[in-house]
Amino acid sequence: MALDDPFVLAGKSYRSRLIVGSGKYKSFEETRRATEAAGAEIITVAVRRVNITDPGKENLLDHLPLDRYTILPNTAGCYTVEDAIRTCRLAREAGIGTLVKLEVIGDETTLFPDVAATIEAAKILVKEGFQVLPYVTDDPVACKRLEDVGCAAVMPLAAPIGSGLGIRNPYNLRIIVEQSRVPVIVDAGVGTASHASEALELGCDAVLMNTAIAGAKDPILMAEAMRLAVDAGRKAFLAGRIPAKLYATASSPVTGLIR
Repeated sequence: MALDDPFVLAGKSYRSRLIVGSGKYKSFEETRRATEAAGAEIITVAVRRVNITDPGKENLLDHLPLDRYTILPNTAGCYTVEDAIRTCRLAREAGIGTLVKLEVIGDETTLFPDVAATIEAAKILVKEGFQVLPYVTDDPVACKRLEDVGCAAVMPLAAPIGSGLGIRNPYNLRIIVEQSRVPVIVDAGVGTASHASEALELGCDAVLMNTAIAGAKDPILMAEAMRLAVDAGRKAFLAGRIPAKLYATASSPVTGLIR
């Protein structure tokens, strides 16, 4: 399925539609094992929290090399446009590339994004040649604005970061999917495998998660479960589910019955 149905992001094709984070693991080695179990080809890294820029210290890239994985630097922990832009530039100067996940957080409690600041930062980064993947609320209008300024994808949240609540507003996600001309990647709020499947069943192109895997009792087993769930959700979307109805419909033919 993956070879016939690639996930295309910023001009590059991937077999996996599961993007994973790199935080909260016990070690870089556990991060590598979970990433492999997930079948992920893209892993996002908080530039301000995980070492990918100093080759003189233990470095995530020693375990997840750039010739095998796409490293997606993110601006986690940034609360201003200036900080987010500075962090993206730091990643580019370190040779990680120009594909970046943009986060401009607006509230410390909910970690919801500052939408206005996210759009402003995205405009600047796109003009500087970055391929921007913005973390944003599940607001169709905000997603449209980010697409219009040239973002390579939109990343609406399913629920607050790390909450594990699953998709809180599937109807908004459906609108975003229907209107979008760029990939839609659900980011944040996934708690278990069924949540990942639901995102793909709704027509989202991919899903990104960190805590759901890293915070599980057995992160490696949960990573495998997420890989299977994403594949199942995508196949169910392509197959086309039956319409939901209020009343029963007999499974067997109702004509030609033995009398």
